[in-house]
Amino acid sequence: MSFDHRDPGTTEEAWAAAAPWSDRPCLTLDDVARLVVLAAHPDDETLGAGGLISRIAARGLPVTVLVATDGEASHPHSPTHDPARLAAVRREEVRHAVRGLAPRAELTFLGIPDGALREHRADISRAVAATIDGADAEGVLLVAPWAGDGHRDHRIAGEAAREAAQASGVRLIEYPIWLWHWGTPGDDSIPWQRMLRLELTVDERTAKRGALDAHRSQTAALSDAAGDEALLGAEMQRHFARDVEVFVRPGGSLGERFFDDFYAGKSDPWGFETRWYEERKRAITVASLPRERFARALEVGCSTGVLTERLAQRCDRLLAIDIADAPLERARTRLLGNPQVAFAKMTTPREWPDGEFDLVVLSEVGYYWDADDLETALDRVLASLAPDGVLLACHWRHEVTEYPLAGDDVHEHVRRRTQLTRVVQHVEEDFVLEVFARPPALSVARQGGLI
Repeated sequence: MSFDHRDPGTTEEAWAAAAPWSDRPCLTLDDVARLVVLAAHPDDETLGAGGLISRIAARGLPVTVLVATDGEASHPHSPTHDPARLAAVRREEVRHAVRGLAPRAELTFLGIPDGALREHRADISRAVAATIDGADAEGVLLVAPWAGDGHRDHRIAGEAAREAAQASGVRLIEYPIWLWHWGTPGDDSIPWQRMLRLELTVDERTAKRGALDAHRSQTAALSDAAGDEALLGAEMQRHFARDVEVFVRPGGSLGERFFDDFYAGKSDPWGFETRWYEERKRAITVASLPRERFARALEVGCSTGVLTERLAQRCDRLLAIDIADAPLERARTRLLGNPQVAFAKMTTPREWPDGEFDLVVLSEVGYYWDADDLETALDRVLASLAPDGVLLACHWRHEVTEYPLAGDDVHEHVRRRTQLTRVVQHVEEDFVLEVFARPPALSVARQGGLI
């Protein structure tokens, strides 16, 4: 997601008129014994969960707030930008804000450089896990930035929280912030079906407003100079004066257990080796590649390696990854005579291989992710795709109840990426196959000088 905080964004009137959260279930807090809130920057805790913090504190329950960065990069174009001074200011602001919401809350600063959460993902996850350690997992509510919020630091914080929640078994919900700026009520890519609402009392709204006022370096201009404008404009602040807070339940991507169960006792559960449908689709897939050879390729979700075997004939090096051990073992056996092929077990998109690839293949894998994880996966594809790289996506078009997304949904997400241009499209009743490249994305004939 690309946005600029200086843009007008969606107005609060538009959100209030549509109120897409109004029919969502209420957030239940009866079983909460402790609240742990993760913020990527000072003020995230107030914007996203200030009312919730106030409510839990009013019940006399313990509250811990972890602040990953000091937010020292919030005004990079300020003529007097002093990161150390701004970090100190923002630490003091968040102290006042949290004290107003929950006077006895524990506040922990992780001190990670602003903008560097991606490099410190594991540190964040460990810090969250350490905070939870020893507590009754059933009574802990972990709250973190929504991973689909469109801000890279928010995504990383959300992903780190998911890792910690999965490892500890605690309940996790996520709060959107910039969604209210770049999103629109009619955007079907937003996971409305996974949202929960918390109706705030007058006292909770008052406490939240006071906490937001404490973050003056973000809500007011630092000076009259260009570059010192308020990061959170008046319209943006209005989104957080509502009488409701909205949270997102974590995504529903299919995990390792699903695939372990699916492959148990089966050598070829998809019929890759026996069905003419699969053989024909592989032939179309390989024929659709716009170059004769690729230097370094990545196949995500290689399964038993049947397509891997065909791709290997066109690649100098090929890394094939999958989430489950059983298909990987079969794939390794199948490709024993192909030293240019390497295999790795990875849980994508949380894990992703290092390096650059001039071909990335997403064949029958995208619908296993929910929308949030799919967007994360596409971010990672683009980050690892060479300047002349090619992305091939191919997916089944019929509905499968267990899958978070449909194949057509997956391709719609890919098409929205303005950094890619489609060069091949094959659509039939059963599957859709598309090939994308970075602009100018020349056709095969143009690459060969025929035009």
